[in-house]
Amino acid sequence: MMSMDSVWIVLIGSLVATSCALVGCFLVLRRLSMLGDAISHAVLPGIVVAFMLTGSRNIGFMLVGAMAMGMLTAFLTDVLSRFGKLQSDAAMGVTFTWLFAIGVILVSKFTGMVDLDVDCVLYGEIVLAPLDVIEWGGRNFGPRAIWLTGIVCVANLLFVTLGYKQLKVCAFDAGLAASIGISVSLWHYLLMGFVSLTTVASFESVGAILVVAMLIVPPNTAYLLTDRLSYMLLIAVGVGILSALGGFLLATWLDGAIAAAMAVVSGVLYTLAALLGPRHGVLARHRAHRNIELHVEEADELGSELRS
Repeated sequence: MMSMDSVWIVLIGSLVATSCALVGCFLVLRRLSMLGDAISHAVLPGIVVAFMLTGSRNIGFMLVGAMAMGMLTAFLTDVLSRFGKLQSDAAMGVTFTWLFAIGVILVSKFTGMVDLDVDCVLYGEIVLAPLDVIEWGGRNFGPRAIWLTGIVCVANLLFVTLGYKQLKVCAFDAGLAASIGISVSLWHYLLMGFVSLTTVASFESVGAILVVAMLIVPPNTAYLLTDRLSYMLLIAVGVGILSALGGFLLATWLDGAIAAAMAVVSGVLYTLAALLGPRHGVLARHRAHRNIELHVEEADELGSELRS
């Protein structure tokens, strides 16, 4: 029987997984999976600048600064890719390392007298999330992380639901989207904005490693299991939630880091999908290849018999 703190931890992990899966599917389809990793590091200077301007660690200010830097990351990556003659992965690497380095310098130079360092900003600890609760009027309204990740999850769900058609067309055929009047750039930056929001709102509680894992691994797992976007979204969410629950149980058994265990379980599920997927799995492709070889052999034998 799980304690209430354990339930909160699994619920927080599941909300993060759901939020990440919803936007991560479109990153995967657009071959921008690692942009989530880039944004998770590049938002550091935005967080520090927000603190320097306001003198407060209020999450609202932090989110605004981080989202602005996330949008800048997407913009600079796009500019370097288009006009800098760099491949998209190289453009991401240049952008996020440069911005992350600026953030580290700002942290070490201007925030040395307060509790705001790289570990505090980027690497949360999910096991402590249930302890940071919201209290008002003498009542306990539960962990702050539940409210924050829950609001982001609902926002992502509304964004994907209302913009499903536009996001789908832009992901599969940007040329067609532009020809029918859909602003590809607008939807690209809207998606990047929600990726930034999801990343920043989540890694304060669960850590950057888990956020990046949930943005990339469950959507790629779903990609191997279906060819329909609607099913891909549902499967990705399911894989993310299963990873959160399985990771918590694994961490409890091993007495290890919960967020890392959740990421490990998501990797195990991806491996199983890569091996056992009904159409794109290694075994399925091997069977299909073997069947083709058998048909070719049978055709050759039949041709030999007819010629003789």
